[in-house]
Amino acid sequence: MVEEILKEKGLEIPEAPKPLAAYIPVTKVGNLIFTAGQIPLKNGKLIYEGKVGKDLSVETAQKAAELCLLNGLSVIKSVTGSLKNIKKIVKATVFVNSAEGFTDQAKVANGASELLVELFGEKGKHVRSAVGVNELPINSAVEIELIVEV
Repeated sequence: MVEEILKEKGLEIPEAPKPLAAYIPVTKVGNLIFTAGQIPLKNGKLIYEGKVGKDLSVETAQKAAELCLLNGLSVIKSVTGSLKNIKKIVKATVFVNSAEGFTDQAKVANGASELLVELFGEKGKHVRSAVGVNELPINSAVEIELIVEV
């Protein structure tokens, strides 16, 4: 079902991105899966870079958040074998590379949060933190961590 909705929207779960440093992209502890921060990479290339509110609009940053989410779902799928095994999206933490004075981090995070609800319905509703940061790795516009129950 999730993959059918993605297909209707012209989106797909990419191949799990490789870590950029010394860490693992995902770990399972009991019935919870934790992802490392996922940035908007596609085919190994950073797609959205720079500061939101200066280099990128909120709408563009929402697309960056969507891509981060798809990468997060990809690494989750690499552990579960299928997104059907997700019982609940527990938490999303969204880091936004913010220009000075930019305060719409929650709007940027909605790019991921709204897609989660579209894909998973009630079980896609989650708690969230949307945090403005001074810099992100390789000048990424957005980075997202997920916690899901399986």
